[in-house]
Amino acid sequence: MTDLKLKNYRRDLHQIPELAFDLYLTSAYVKKELERMGYQTISTAKTGLIAVKNGKSDEAIAFRSDMDALPVTELTNVSFPSKHDGKMHACGHDGHMSMLLGFAEYVSKLKDLNQTIVFIFQPAEEGPGGAKVIIEEGIFEKYKISKIFGIHLYPGLDEGLYGLVNGPMMAQNGEFNVHVHGKSAHGAQPHLGSDALLAASHLVTQYHSIISRFLDPLDPAVITVGTSNGGEARNIIAQDIKMTGTIRSFNQEVYEKIKKKMRDIDSGVSKSFDVEVHNDIIDYYPPVVNDSKLFHMLEGSMKPNEYELLKPMMFAEDFAFYQQKVPGMFVMLGTKNETLNYVHPLHSCYFNFDEKVLIKGVELYIRISKLLNIF
Repeated sequence: MTDLKLKNYRRDLHQIPELAFDLYLTSAYVKKELERMGYQTISTAKTGLIAVKNGKSDEAIAFRSDMDALPVTELTNVSFPSKHDGKMHACGHDGHMSMLLGFAEYVSKLKDLNQTIVFIFQPAEEGPGGAKVIIEEGIFEKYKISKIFGIHLYPGLDEGLYGLVNGPMMAQNGEFNVHVHGKSAHGAQPHLGSDALLAASHLVTQYHSIISRFLDPLDPAVITVGTSNGGEARNIIAQDIKMTGTIRSFNQEVYEKIKKKMRDIDSGVSKSFDVEVHNDIIDYYPPVVNDSKLFHMLEGSMKPNEYELLKPMMFAEDFAFYQQKVPGMFVMLGTKNETLNYVHPLHSCYFNFDEKVLIKGVELYIRISKLLNIF
């Protein structure tokens, strides 16, 4: 596997970003490349793909790449920009697919594997969660998958370094949609109305007090209200306000406590301001928790200048669903390069990286395989 091949994969995929489960061009590209290598592909989760290299043992080890892009308008000024307006691979999934394709090509040339390898190309990581669908379709039982590994490009880490975390790595996340319904009135006669805007303001301040006053300070969590919209005019008491936001926590019990306190606050504000508060809280991904044995196996194989121990992050990742099924290890691969100005965060319209880093991902997959005596 050459740097040039990985570069070509990445640039081809970068130009055809697609969203959620609707990855028809992306899936066709990956399918064509896998079949060129000699694999038979199996469809999963609508546009996802599975490829298998059989080994002597029935037990299989899985390696996963996400495939979907984001609804972001690209502003990178690269020579291979997105061909789809308003869509961009701003989270590195084009690189993830390239690394797994590179690893699949390496494995395709091997003979007599000790264990079976399953390559998972998964849609809808950015939402609503393709990993959960793949599990529900019975892929893990069908191929007797016992462990799973994944890599994510990360501009918060120097280019080429592996970022390792033992245990909780990424947060459980939920999203909430709040509708505050009051009663409209003239701004000069506020006593004749029920001010939804004032009530919503109290919701925001009280939601944020949950973190500082109702949780153990040693239990990290985040509540963010990201949008607020409503009202009719500057001199009218607002009748309807809609807000959206997110909840993050590494601990299921803490997450549930946050939701309960939000419900309590909704009820109190509703009574205090004579408004209706409807709060739809949607549970999304569980926390990413790396298996301790796999962490120590990997860390023990690395020289000090190869990796960095990272603090847990409040990002969310549906790789967590796989880890609820079998032990798994998720690794960050640094892409920060200040000389080339590759410093923009994930999901930024300016996010970019040097494709030479992709070979480090392939090398990590090979290292893991050797540590597990797959070949």
